[in-house]
Amino acid sequence: MHQFLVSTVAFIVLVGVMIVVHEFGHFLVAKLCGVRIERFSVGFPPRLFGVQIGETDYCISAIPVGGYVKMTGENLPGENLSIEGAGAEAVEAQKADPGALTSHPRWQRMLIGVAGPAANFALALALMLIYFGFINEVPSVQVKSTTVEWVTPDSAAAAAGFQPGDVIRSFDGVANPSWEQVAEHMVLNVNQYVAVTVERAGKTVSFSLHVPSSAKDDDFDVSNAGLLPQYLPGPIQVSAVQAGTPAAEAGLRAGDKIVSVNGHPFHFVDSFAAYLQTTKNQPVHLEVERDGKILPMVATPEEIDSRWMLGFSEILPPYHHQPLRLGAAWTKSVAFCDDNSMLVFEVLERLFTHRFAVSQLMGPVGIAQAAGEAAETQGWYPKFYLAGVISVNLGILNLLPFPILDGGMILLLAIEAGLRHDISLNVKERVYQAAFVVLMVFFVFIIFNDVSKLPVFTHVKP
Repeated sequence: MHQFLVSTVAFIVLVGVMIVVHEFGHFLVAKLCGVRIERFSVGFPPRLFGVQIGETDYCISAIPVGGYVKMTGENLPGENLSIEGAGAEAVEAQKADPGALTSHPRWQRMLIGVAGPAANFALALALMLIYFGFINEVPSVQVKSTTVEWVTPDSAAAAAGFQPGDVIRSFDGVANPSWEQVAEHMVLNVNQYVAVTVERAGKTVSFSLHVPSSAKDDDFDVSNAGLLPQYLPGPIQVSAVQAGTPAAEAGLRAGDKIVSVNGHPFHFVDSFAAYLQTTKNQPVHLEVERDGKILPMVATPEEIDSRWMLGFSEILPPYHHQPLRLGAAWTKSVAFCDDNSMLVFEVLERLFTHRFAVSQLMGPVGIAQAAGEAAETQGWYPKFYLAGVISVNLGILNLLPFPILDGGMILLLAIEAGLRHDISLNVKERVYQAAFVVLMVFFVFIIFNDVSKLPVFTHVKP
């Protein structure tokens, strides 16, 4: 019950904010274009209370998932989330009203349509700027020595001769450097060789590292050179296991400790994830500690969001805040939005090429579960990350040229601009009605798919 309540509240807050910001984008540009706004509602009807300011009713409504903007002249479901149409006579009358949406030029209506998704992009960027500029959690180093946990194959570190377990005793003349000092001296020696001395199995080994050109980037860290640091002394501890994933199928449970992977001990999940990118879909042999006993398990990684994963979340290590300067925070925030903006298109491409099953799609229930997990996960990053990803993809999704979505409305307006006359209202209504049916069927399927993944159902599957 606790998890259900947390997931429900987190979903309402997360999705509510995303949709209200989206609708505020429409509202703001419509106001600037001189369109009459009859109502701006946080939540969906019935209306609870509000205040009338000028021509607009600003109100709070009973159903708390999102909100909407009602503009004079909206007649079709793609324009106001209503399936109520309007007669031809009413539409013609609205065209004569200077405050009606339909009396404004098509380019203004297209701008109003774009404004909603643009507001979601702006929100994602603002969220990540706040995170990187004022929070930016980084692991607190508990391992005193500068120990290498994993070396990425075919990286600069691998070419130099680094091996997992090496302890850096000297880097560019600095004795017993911290990882921060290693990163700083890489930045000072872009595209140059630096002298390195490591302790390996009780012996001293010296070699040179060629610092990659990426060290000049604001968001550079040592992992870009192929070095994955060991931050923690203990094994990776499992916080939660997602149903239907390779981790769940292998028998991994919350509370387990992953002692080794293919015989190699990992202490930090980022290093483990980097290792999985090299093994890809090859089975990995795990040694798992549970209740003081070592259990062998075999799991085959699955490609999720372009990364090979097992499907579990870890108990996060201790963190401290290390806010970035504005320039670096801006660079990382833009990169975050850029990396996640193509996710919708990648999923669609994989669906059409049969490399991604429809059953893998996440709907409202899945989002609620993810929101609940993020809300209860230690640290701020999971919360900002999930909100940013959903906001970016909500913006992208709404720009798709499908009727009912903003992109569909923009497409119809562009077609009308090319034809130099309005498309018949009857044709529009039929298109929107068909799209509405398709969307509802898809929505029901996604919800059913989400519900079928819940633990109460997965536990009873044969």
